[in-house]
Amino acid sequence: MKALPLALASLLALAGAARADAADPGAPLPPKAETWSFEGPFGTFDRAALQRGFQVYKEVCSACHSLNRIAFHTLADDGGPGFSVAQAKAIAAAYKIPADPNDKGETVDSSGERLTRPGIPADHFPPPFANEEAARASNGGALPPDLSIIVKAREGGPRYVYSILTGFGQKPPAGFKVLANKYYNPYFAGRNISMPPPLTEGTVTFSDGTTASVDQEAHDVVTFLTWAAEPKLEERKRLGFGVMIFMLVLSGLLFLSYRRVWKDAH
Repeated sequence: MKALPLALASLLALAGAARADAADPGAPLPPKAETWSFEGPFGTFDRAALQRGFQVYKEVCSACHSLNRIAFHTLADDGGPGFSVAQAKAIAAAYKIPADPNDKGETVDSSGERLTRPGIPADHFPPPFANEEAARASNGGALPPDLSIIVKAREGGPRYVYSILTGFGQKPPAGFKVLANKYYNPYFAGRNISMPPPLTEGTVTFSDGTTASVDQEAHDVVTFLTWAAEPKLEERKRLGFGVMIFMLVLSGLLFLSYRRVWKDAH
């Protein structure tokens, strides 16, 4: 019996999408109804998903997208992906960070390349390009957005980002023109997006043996990006729950006090 409402919901969604295509072929579809472990007042991050999502970001997304609001040490903080301090240090050391001037005041080597040093936990993730001009030159004029707060910055949040990542490969509706150097994605405004499909099946090999389907890769990296946008989410929820309990107890005490004070007045 449960399958019937789900089937009806799917049919209604498809019908709505078809009407949207007919009314405005360039209008984006509503985000997919993906579910997440961190949703709801008691939701928490899936630590395994966070670590897999970091792997997807590191091996795929970081080639074009920065994560400049996130410091390496937060990878080992409570509520984060669950890496140890030693692992966070190792991750940081694998990145090259622009170095301060050397004892001669130089910031570039004899070849004109920027001097670098291994990262430390206090450093933030370095951007993939030296500046905006270099980023645009490598991406056909488009500027890849920073992903630190992308989940918070886009209407639809994690579902929107997930839909974009999994929305490639669909056939455009009749009469729709995919522009030069663009890719069709029905979940993007205008449906012409500069980003090529970033994920394919097996793009990464997860260290925990999880099958790396496109949906899995997208789900995990969106989980990681949600944490990046709100690293204190679990702490905020715990604090909110504690405040609610306190308010309930306080309300009960105030009510009992009220009854006792006014008992003889009635």
